[in-house]
Amino acid sequence: MVSEFTTRPARTGDVAAIKELVAPFAEDRVLMAKETVAYFEGVQEFRVAVDADKCVIGCGALHVMWEDLAEVRTLAAAPDWLGRGVGHVLLEELLTGARALGVSRVFCLTFEVDFFRRHGFEVMENQSAIDPVIYSELLRSHDEGVAEFLDLARVKPNTLGNTRMICTL
Repeated sequence: MVSEFTTRPARTGDVAAIKELVAPFAEDRVLMAKETVAYFEGVQEFRVAVDADKCVIGCGALHVMWEDLAEVRTLAAAPDWLGRGVGHVLLEELLTGARALGVSRVFCLTFEVDFFRRHGFEVMENQSAIDPVIYSELLRSHDEGVAEFLDLARVKPNTLGNTRMICTL
């Protein structure tokens, strides 16, 4: 049977379903738990996959950190949809969106190293070369994803113990 689903930008009405989809992954410490308000604040960053009944079966977000840098966040598929292309399609759409925004590098934190490798990501052995002026600007961010990218001491070891990866577009 062919997996039938479509994708689209997330809407405010999808927030409860996104939070419900992410909850078991957060309980297993695979994804970060977020407050509902955080999903509403970032809803414009999300894409969702929906099945034929229009139920949310997958999600993923692209968070811009700097002119040339963004992070893939909260990429997840419902358990019944794992291995059926939901994550692949969502990630490809997020990377396409990054290119459209002018981003040239995309960062992620993941336990799914092989999945992201298949999409052009490489493990970050150390901090990528960043212009010192940009580095000092990024240090002003309160965003934990930026702290993870910069490999700051406050996030070491990183919150979940997952792998830092980056893709050059």
